[in-house]
Amino acid sequence: MRNAFQLLGVVLVLQGISGAIDHLAVQPFFGVLLNFFNRFVLPRIDALSGYELFANLGLAALGLLVLTAASWGEPSS
Repeated sequence: MRNAFQLLGVVLVLQGISGAIDHLAVQPFFGVLLNFFNRFVLPRIDALSGYELFANLGLAALGLLVLTAASWGEPSS
């Protein structure tokens, strides 16, 4: 289960960073996968209109939070 949360965290971080890059410039690769949040979720939320860059960076921060929470309680070797 921890691996699933780690994978989710990594995907959220990558989507957030990729969406921020796509918002500032053009994303050259993995556009559909990495920009899903930026292209399909953000246009449907009117409250985030004009704040797309902050929303993408917030998504990346949420991903880091999920990664941190998933790593808690790991046995140290």
